[in-house]
Amino acid sequence: MEVIDLRSDTVTKPTEEMRQAMYRAEVGDDVYRDDPTVNRLEELAAREMGKEAALFVASGTMANQVAVMAHTKRGDEIILGEKSHIYVNEVGGIAYLAGVQAALVTETEGVMDARVVEQKIRQENIHYPNTSLICVENTHNMAGGRVVPLAAMKEIHDVGKRHGIPVHLDGARIYNAAAYLGVEAKEIAKYCDSVNVCLSKGLCAPVGSVLAGSREFIERARKFRKMLGGGMRQAGILAAAGIVAIEKMSKRLKEDHENALLLAKGLNSLEGVSVDVGRVQTNLIMVDFAGTGLNGMQVAERLKQNGILINGSSSPVVRFAVHYYITPDDVKRTVEVVSKIIKN
Repeated sequence: MEVIDLRSDTVTKPTEEMRQAMYRAEVGDDVYRDDPTVNRLEELAAREMGKEAALFVASGTMANQVAVMAHTKRGDEIILGEKSHIYVNEVGGIAYLAGVQAALVTETEGVMDARVVEQKIRQENIHYPNTSLICVENTHNMAGGRVVPLAAMKEIHDVGKRHGIPVHLDGARIYNAAAYLGVEAKEIAKYCDSVNVCLSKGLCAPVGSVLAGSREFIERARKFRKMLGGGMRQAGILAAAGIVAIEKMSKRLKEDHENALLLAKGLNSLEGVSVDVGRVQTNLIMVDFAGTGLNGMQVAERLKQNGILINGSSSPVVRFAVHYYITPDDVKRTVEVVSKIIKN
């Protein structure tokens, strides 16, 4: 039985075109900036994001942490969402690595209220840390892949500009947001001063993210990347897949969104299973099994026995992630299996 892996869009394997590009990649020492394939990827990513420069890094977490380090000084405070990936899922790196503390904002559907963000900015006072960065996430992972509207992005960026505070965008899935909004990614990225773009999620590259921003910012970030052990030398083998990811795979994400909506509707039709279909915008689905009496761990274990993988949890609400390797037939089979396991 072929396994249907819905744990995350990080499970995607490189396409055949990527593998061929990696095999043929021209390489050099990237720490010396001699790797032509890495250089091409960085130039491509900078153009795509509408920024002056970009930096290839090992992961989205590294991109976010390097960005925080490059934007701030130790002892500063940064403003970010209480359910943001940077705060929840990056092992406390902003404190341990950058030495900054968090001023948290409660998001609504993944969106921070610009007025609340502005209220969180510290005034000049000997007792207070300096507010040096605002972080936004789009799409928002813990909000179920919700897209932050451009108007909300602009409002927060305007707050930053008024106070001289840069905005960093965790745009790990920025291409999913762009596909949903029907715009180029740079139309989202123009409302931030730096942006992390993940290549190894729905875009199928095996490794890496790209951090984009001004040339001055990227020069600072490059040094912090080296500090964290991110000088990957002949990284063109990996960057070659990243080029294919941006040029080809970013253009087909609507297919994933359509399959996610199909899955959401199918699961919502089952007794005891609830999905707010109207909230499904991209490739992530939050599914509530409370009506079945099962928690997420029980659902995950029963699905695994039937060749379907999800990440379980103690909560009855679990995430299903659709990606390039999930077909309409996989969606149909998943709905059928879920229907079976909740009856047994």
